[in-house]
Amino acid sequence: MRVGIDIGGTKTAAVLLDNRGEIAGDLLLPTGYGEEKVMATALAAVTELARLSNLTPRQFESIGIGIPGVVDAASGRVSHAVNLGLHGLELGGRLSTALGVRVHVENDVNATALAAFHLVGTSSSQSMAYLNLGTGLAAGLILNGELWRGSHRTAGEIGHIPIDPNGPLCTCGQRGCLEMVASGSAVARLWPTDHPRPVQALFEAAKDGNEKAIALKAQLAENIASAVRVLVLTIDVDTVVIGGGLSSMGTTLLRSVQSVFAHWARTSAFLASLDFESRVRVLPQDFPAAAVGAALIGAAARPA
Repeated sequence: MRVGIDIGGTKTAAVLLDNRGEIAGDLLLPTGYGEEKVMATALAAVTELARLSNLTPRQFESIGIGIPGVVDAASGRVSHAVNLGLHGLELGGRLSTALGVRVHVENDVNATALAAFHLVGTSSSQSMAYLNLGTGLAAGLILNGELWRGSHRTAGEIGHIPIDPNGPLCTCGQRGCLEMVASGSAVARLWPTDHPRPVQALFEAAKDGNEKAIALKAQLAENIASAVRVLVLTIDVDTVVIGGGLSSMGTTLLRSVQSVFAHWARTSAFLASLDFESRVRVLPQDFPAAAVGAALIGAAARPA
């Protein structure tokens, strides 16, 4: 049995994978804020999965955790996870000591990328980019069948590529970053609403004929398509898989983005040759990708 835990800003999802890689159990817990509460949440998830499987944590083949922020996968140290109040937590080391078994930690987007690759990959597919459209925007990269973190662990941070020098100020200190125009926070800023899912509210208003919503939806689709274009033109991956909160719109979002690709193909023979439309997919909404990816990373990191 392998354990995978996805520690998010408000909730923590955990799964138990059997020897066939299928989900044998899962649970959902609220995530606490701050080092001690995040630790307690992770320990509670492992303990409860052990109880459900009639095992002890030491009997799990591997334990992996996906978490936001900058993660040193070698040491399990997490920093700059602002939404969780973590600025230098030795998460992997402390959990390993508490549980008596090695715990492997990875950035949550990277963990999801690995799960997405296993879900949609084929025998001929060796590269994939997972584009996470959540509150922010980032990508996880699979190159030659393996996760690529980059020399400074920032590979895939395309959300902080400026595309408009006169655009709004980003939290990174730059102006007009891609994240400011193609993310959940961008939709919430441009389409204020009390709806719990602003992107759904925007799409519904556009469907009802609201001219401002129609224009914003079209612009959002073009900006998401631009993020895909950045990934394809820089690393030429076989597939780009879209996930995160905005992907809850499923095929509706995908069709909007594909319409942008079709327009580009009509106006640029070069872009037409890249066949964007066939290279983009949306991650299934009922698939706990980050938790599954964490379990896969834990298993991959375990010594033979």
